[in-house]
Amino acid sequence: MPLEGEYEPSRWDWVREQVERYEATGGREANTLMDTGLPIIIIATRGAKTGKVRKQGLMRVEHDGVYALVGSQGGAPTDPGWVHNLRAAPDQVTVQDGPEPWDGVVREITGEEKRVWWDRSVAAYPPYAEYQQKTDREIPVFLFERR
Repeated sequence: MPLEGEYEPSRWDWVREQVERYEATGGREANTLMDTGLPIIIIATRGAKTGKVRKQGLMRVEHDGVYALVGSQGGAPTDPGWVHNLRAAPDQVTVQDGPEPWDGVVREITGEEKRVWWDRSVAAYPPYAEYQQKTDREIPVFLFERR
């Protein structure tokens, strides 16, 4: 069951519009990152400060039904807001990869497990490697698994 509660759309028009179109079409449309043709998923998290439901598209990095959620923010010096949401409420996450969203739980990964998933993430979206080089922070990676 998708996260329930008051939904606060992204302040970024293109993110808000993509999420709306993806959800309205069950993932048949607005399912790639802009003009790249690379697939995305939609995640919903519980806002760490507001408690509101927040949604955004992330690159689709999946292996054996497990999804990597990469907090790259284009190599910015700070983590994206949704990273704080995951850390605060790892059991308040929904993923939509196609017509229906499902609930799960996330955990932040490190060490060898992160290296394996980082390689998978870069294979799915090569700019991640450049993003890590642009920033002094270590880009966090979370694994999402269905409940």
